[in-house]
Amino acid sequence: MSILRKMIAEFIGTFTLVFLGCGAAVIAGADGTTGIGLAGISFAFGLALIGMAYGIGPISGCHINPAVSLGAVVAGRMSVFEMVRYWIAQVGGACVAALLLLIIVKGRMAGYDVGAGGLGQNGWGEGYLGEYTMFSALVFEIVATFLFVVVILGSTSPGTPAAMAGLAIGLMLVVIHLVGIKITGVSVNPARSIGPAIFSGNVTAISQLWLFIVAPAIGAVAAGILFRGGLLADRIEVANAD
Repeated sequence: MSILRKMIAEFIGTFTLVFLGCGAAVIAGADGTTGIGLAGISFAFGLALIGMAYGIGPISGCHINPAVSLGAVVAGRMSVFEMVRYWIAQVGGACVAALLLLIIVKGRMAGYDVGAGGLGQNGWGEGYLGEYTMFSALVFEIVATFLFVVVILGSTSPGTPAAMAGLAIGLMLVVIHLVGIKITGVSVNPARSIGPAIFSGNVTAISQLWLFIVAPAIGAVAAGILFRGGLLADRIEVANAD
C-alpha cells in the first residue's frame, strides 16, 4: 500500500508538471507580445513543481522525474525496485497529461495544427527554437540535470531546512528554463520529454528522444555519485547510505 500511494503521488505530480508546464508553452504562447513569453513558461514549470513539492512531497518525495529517482538510487536514498515503480508512474503521468493537452488544443474553434505548433516537445537543430546543435543540446541537458539533481539532493539532505526545499528546487527549475528553453525546450526529465513527443506525432521529436533520456541520466548519476561518495554530503548522510 505504501508503494501504491507513492506511485499515485508521482503520477499526479508528473501529470501536473507536464500538463501545466507544456500547457503554458502550447496554450499561453511563447510570444511575449500576445502570450506569457519564455519567462512565463519558465515560471509555469517552476511553480508547478513548487506546488507539487508541498502537495505530494511528504508522500513520495516529489521526484516527478526519472532522472531524480536515478540520482536518489545512486546516492543511496532509495532502492532500484522502488525506482522502477516511480519510473512507471512518472512516464504514465506525463503521457496522460500530453494526451489531455492534445485533446484540449484540438478543440480550439480556430483550429490547432499539432504538427506545426507541437505539444511542447523537446528537440534541437534546424527549425527548433534557437536551432542549436546536437552537441550543444547534449552538453546543456547533462549540465542542467546535474545542477538540478545537486540542488534536489542537497536541499533534502539531513540537517537542511525541509520547509524551504520545495522553493529552492522549483526556483532552480525556473532558472534552468530561462537559460535553456531556446536550446532544447528544457527536459532535464525523461518523462517530461516522452509524453509530449509521443502524442505530438512529430517524427523528429521521437527520433531525438534518446538524448533526453541519456543526457539527464548522465547528469543525475554524476550528482548521485558526489553525494554517495560524501563529497557533497555530511557524515551522517553517508553513513546512512552505506
